[in-house]
Amino acid sequence: MGRQNGQRGLYWLTVTISAPAPPSETSPVAGRAPLRVVIVQSVTKDAQNLAAFFNRRRDEVWQTTQPAEALSLVNRLKPDLVILDLHLPGSEWLTLLRHLRLEFPATRIIVTNKYPDLSREVLAKEQGVQIFLRQPFSRQWVDRALQRLSSSANPDQSLLPPARAGKAAVEGLPRVRFPVGLKIALPYVILALVVAAGAAYLMSRYVLDTLQGRFTNQLVDVGTLSVDGMVQEENRLLNTLRVLANTQGMAEALAAGDADTTRRLALPVVVNDRQEAVEILDATGVSLVSLRHLAGGPVETYDFSRGDAVYRDWPFVQEVLQGHSDASGNKFAGVVRAGWGSYFYVAGPVRSASGQLQGIVAIGISLPGLAQQIRSATLAQVSLYSPQGQALASTLPAGAASLGVPVNLASQLAVRQASDSLVRDFSVTSDNYSEIVGPWRARNGQQLGLIGAALTRNYFAQPTTLTQVQAFGLVAVAFLVIIALGTVLANRITRPLTHMVRAATQVAQGNLEVKVETAGSDEVAVLAHAFNYMVAGLQEGFIYRDLLGRTVSPEVREQLRQAFASGNLRLDGQNVIATVLMSDIRGFTTLAENEAPTTVLAWLNEYFGGLVPIISNHGGVVDKFEGDAILAFFGILPRPLPPKESAYQACLAAVAMLKRIDRLNDQRAANGLPPYVTGIGLNTGPVTAGGLGTADRLNYTVIGDAVNIAQRLESSTREFGANAIIISENTAAAMEEHAAEFHLELLGTQSLKGKREGVTVYRLHGLSNSITPVEK
Repeated sequence: MGRQNGQRGLYWLTVTISAPAPPSETSPVAGRAPLRVVIVQSVTKDAQNLAAFFNRRRDEVWQTTQPAEALSLVNRLKPDLVILDLHLPGSEWLTLLRHLRLEFPATRIIVTNKYPDLSREVLAKEQGVQIFLRQPFSRQWVDRALQRLSSSANPDQSLLPPARAGKAAVEGLPRVRFPVGLKIALPYVILALVVAAGAAYLMSRYVLDTLQGRFTNQLVDVGTLSVDGMVQEENRLLNTLRVLANTQGMAEALAAGDADTTRRLALPVVVNDRQEAVEILDATGVSLVSLRHLAGGPVETYDFSRGDAVYRDWPFVQEVLQGHSDASGNKFAGVVRAGWGSYFYVAGPVRSASGQLQGIVAIGISLPGLAQQIRSATLAQVSLYSPQGQALASTLPAGAASLGVPVNLASQLAVRQASDSLVRDFSVTSDNYSEIVGPWRARNGQQLGLIGAALTRNYFAQPTTLTQVQAFGLVAVAFLVIIALGTVLANRITRPLTHMVRAATQVAQGNLEVKVETAGSDEVAVLAHAFNYMVAGLQEGFIYRDLLGRTVSPEVREQLRQAFASGNLRLDGQNVIATVLMSDIRGFTTLAENEAPTTVLAWLNEYFGGLVPIISNHGGVVDKFEGDAILAFFGILPRPLPPKESAYQACLAAVAMLKRIDRLNDQRAANGLPPYVTGIGLNTGPVTAGGLGTADRLNYTVIGDAVNIAQRLESSTREFGANAIIISENTAAAMEEHAAEFHLELLGTQSLKGKREGVTVYRLHGLSNSITPVEK
């Protein structure tokens, strides 16, 4: 080891050559030769930490703090791996990278850095560097960097032993060997078994005397809920009825007897509300359209029929036909037994604007479906009975249909008030039920029958010898044990989480150099690894924000972000054929000279806010705003387009922009403000697109003669004195077959400022057909 003091500072040169250990399953280098590693770091401590890692692997390590010394080592040793500090002073580090790339392309390179440095990282990527290792240089992070290098290496160039190199392509998180869930669940499972055994002993000894009372209260509650459920279901039918009755065109279709129109108007409402049966009758009670859902079919599958006159015999339909009304309105309900089953219907009139009856709408639900709907709302077994007590529908198991309400009970309920009910007990198969039965009434107070809600009965034994003190003692001991065990486990779990919270707080305060320990093999350790990954991502995000903050367009930002992530970032220009759009407000300086700056800013924001989305919707990218002017290009970002497509989209965007400006001018005229008179110039041709500016401030833009021509064309619109679009011959020719879609006026060859040769131009008046340009 050498050491020298001088004006250039302190540098170290350490050579560690160790004989390879005999190959074995536990040897770090089993199955591969030792690597020749050159470590170049600006801080001696960092170099020593990295050297210690490779020494443990039995690699041959040389370390230095001077790039010139490193260059000499590289030429002499031809190393397998170079670890280079990005923060070395001067430009010798870049010279070393270029030398390695040209003279030793097989040498693998890892660049280390303490903090993100945009300009240097870009330069390193341009030299082919793909792996960046940030501090701290822990064993896990260095090992992972080697895995990333080995994932793209040939088998004979792998930096890892075969057993580890085979897994290098997958940079997954550590495998969970002892899950936290098992750590927590196992003691609690044992404790739960103890508590369950004690609870079983308690429950086998006694049962609360009040359970039967609670059961009765619950039975009363479900009876009330059943009645409420009936009301809700009736209201659901009424809502559909009102929608159909008030649907525009329904009354006219009924008056004309137009079944097809009636069905077309009714079907969407019926399908949307998922009604089972809908009967639309004419003014005589004859079916014009009947829709009944096919059982088991999709929600939109209905059977259609017409011409049936059976409905005019239904009492509630007669009420509507005769124009009767009661305290609840002009809608009536009833239960019918028809050829298609037993149904509950709600019927109401459809009237014309003058109030004349044009027809009737009846919305129905089958009684089994009604019972099932109420059961879904109450969780009780629901049964519907006729006024005589015969079972009409029930959700009880098979065999309960014959369990009607005795005639004497049914007659008692018939003469009682609506709030009265009776409770009866019965058995179905092996289950015992208690049922509360009450009147089933429609919205107008008419009694349709009886409705019952049933629950199964459960009984427990009466307590004998075990006292409440004993029960309290057992529960108290169980709680104390649970609290003690939970406290111990919580401390073991939350201690590393507390460290992670502190680290997260430091990250929130801007410290991106923090890392957390990843000891262990459970989910907390995996979380620590994920946290470290997140911090590394935030460090790279810092670079992205610094880079992308120099652009104005989302498309430009996304292209630069992807290019930086892939290592293909080039800030020099690229030559493409694109369409350039230039727009400007005529006389805006004069327009704004007597206005307050805040007013002018509001006008421009209003103007740009209407035009920029149109450009974006047609695939254009706004390059820059220059006062009241817009420079945009088509066909470069977010992906290259052929000239015919970029020219076509640019013309559509220009037409849409003028339409938008016309609407803005209408609004401004209504407010007594002067109009925006805008000229737009379009030209298609070769441009150079790339970063323009300095090393610390870039603007992604397009330059070239095609841009200049677009600006001159925009200036030539002044002679029209109104909103106008001028396009070049190149743009008209590039559109090819799309040119016929526009109304183009040939203006001839014009001399443009700065151009020796004349340019043939066209005025674009708009679209020549029904094509509509895309607007926001």
